[in-house]
Amino acid sequence: MVVSSDEELLDDVLRLLATAGTEPEVATGGPALRRAHRDAALVLLGADALAGAAVRALPRRPGVVVVAADPLPPAAWAAAVELGAERVAVLPADEAWLVARAAGAVRSPVERGRLVVVGGSCGGAGASTLAAALALTAAAESGGALLVDADVWGGGLDLLLGAEDAAGLRWPALAGTRGRVAGDALLAALPEAEGVHVLAASREDPAPLLPEALTAVVDAARSAGRSVVVDLPRPGPGGTGLAEAALAEADLAVLVVPARLRAASAARLLVSGPPGGPAPWSAARLVVRPVPGGLSAEDVVAVTGRPVAGELPADRGLAARGERGEPPPVAPRSPLGALTRRLLGERVGRERAA
Repeated sequence: MVVSSDEELLDDVLRLLATAGTEPEVATGGPALRRAHRDAALVLLGADALAGAAVRALPRRPGVVVVAADPLPPAAWAAAVELGAERVAVLPADEAWLVARAAGAVRSPVERGRLVVVGGSCGGAGASTLAAALALTAAAESGGALLVDADVWGGGLDLLLGAEDAAGLRWPALAGTRGRVAGDALLAALPEAEGVHVLAASREDPAPLLPEALTAVVDAARSAGRSVVVDLPRPGPGGTGLAEAALAEADLAVLVVPARLRAASAARLLVSGPPGGPAPWSAARLVVRPVPGGLSAEDVVAVTGRPVAGELPADRGLAARGERGEPPPVAPRSPLGALTRRLLGERVGRERAA
């Protein structure tokens, strides 16, 4: 729905909506305005309509955008905020955004993609390998996935997929991302290997990653129906905000624990949290990585107080594959493929039971 009496602005808006492939309804007042405001997928309010009594009497709703030919004065900004507008689009600067927003509003509903978050109880746990394997499995099952490297000091997760030379954006180019992002456009801009789009850290510019940027990227891909796997950095002060932001929305959290006493003790701290403090990993599924002479899975259960969901299979060839830039093997009958399918299946089973 478009609400405006400014003929010049209205012409520009209708032109952009035609580009987006939409069929707008123009309304200025009366029952038609109230009905369209209730039913429209997107409401575009011209700046000239903000002060109108009919518009100001409308109830707040999501999906309202104010469109203007010039930056709004303070009084108009206040009116836009009062109406609950998600954004003020100033033309022509915001034309591309408005076309994408309108096209997205009328697109057929897409089932929101799942979010899987993977971390290790200590450095070198094998979390990145498992994250890459989960992304490959999810991509094979659902036609694509996004693997997000949240460890900017980890050397770049694209190396595990052999995508280090693939063209596309890395984190420094998206570190300032905030709010609503077009998922299809984001995925098209990223490197891809084996059906997995990967947003990796840069080896030349390991800039800090803020939780807001991580959340915006994850939401964009999930809104496009893609499963997202986030590989979190090792626990520490720098990764606390990232962990909380990702784990708060996760469908499945997996914590990889090497079968050593210190690693298991660290896992216990992560799943329990400090006394009286937050425990973002409290719902995590534990995966044990066996080590020669280390603890048994039963020992890890005893130390952490949590059940173990599986073991990361020992595979002498896995490290060599990674060094050659070959993705982890996730065929259904491979040990790693069986583990990833079981983990993803547990998430689906809990969702159906809910």
